[in-house]
Amino acid sequence: MGHRLAWLDVFTSRALLGNGLAVVHDADDLDDATMLAFARETRLSETTFVQSASEDGADYRNRIWMTQGELPMAGHPSLGTAVAVAHARGDREARYVQQTGAGLQPVEVAFGEERVASAAMLQEPAVFGEEVDPGEALGALGLDAADAHPELPPQLVSTGLLQLLVPVAEAAALDRARPDPARLHALLQRTGTTVAYLAFHDEPRVRALARSFFPEDGAVAEDPGTGSAAGPLCAYLHARTGAERVDVEQGVAMGRPCLIRCEAGERVRVAGDVTIVAVGELLL
Repeated sequence: MGHRLAWLDVFTSRALLGNGLAVVHDADDLDDATMLAFARETRLSETTFVQSASEDGADYRNRIWMTQGELPMAGHPSLGTAVAVAHARGDREARYVQQTGAGLQPVEVAFGEERVASAAMLQEPAVFGEEVDPGEALGALGLDAADAHPELPPQLVSTGLLQLLVPVAEAAALDRARPDPARLHALLQRTGTTVAYLAFHDEPRVRALARSFFPEDGAVAEDPGTGSAAGPLCAYLHARTGAERVDVEQGVAMGRPCLIRCEAGERVRVAGDVTIVAVGELLL
């Protein structure tokens, strides 16, 4: 039996930019092995599968898979999946509650142009973990302790998925980053985190520049737009600087620019544009 398939670019209003996502609808009959195999087939950072909700209050269950395995929650797969669901249902505006391994997250969708929508989600309440030695964190990313921000130390933060935030003093450090696969893998494994989120906060302009690195197949992969790390970054900056809003620019070095709009609160609001690239059928 076939399954409706949508291909989208998230955190952008232009096709073939942003962070790509494949969404498989009506996936109740697909087992974990098949979902993982198809996620590997797409070679995208994440692929999602829409299933019937199993918790009260949820409109659908969102299963999020990387090529290495399933994630409890993620940013661009949440926004992109909500847009794909709205498009499939013919909803120009919608409010859904998605069920993930991290809990229930409200998501809003509003279409402007035919294939472009704005989407926003409330992530889980922020949880602040341990601070990490700047030399260790920056060394794993090919930088020096001198690149560390003088007032913002690396720290583990979660708004649904634990991430390692690594602030730097100058934007130029992002261009000089050359992660060491072995050291990065060891650091993320030790801290139980998914990515190292290298960020420069330009406070007067209420913006941040970021790059997101994670180990993959013995090398280092880079994610163009990481909503599950931008949310923690917003919560972190709100706690330490009082920033109420942060616009995160990511993916520029990859030629896949993303704009992630974040607002602080009891639950961080993460938003962005989503563009539908293709709709078809998965013959599984």
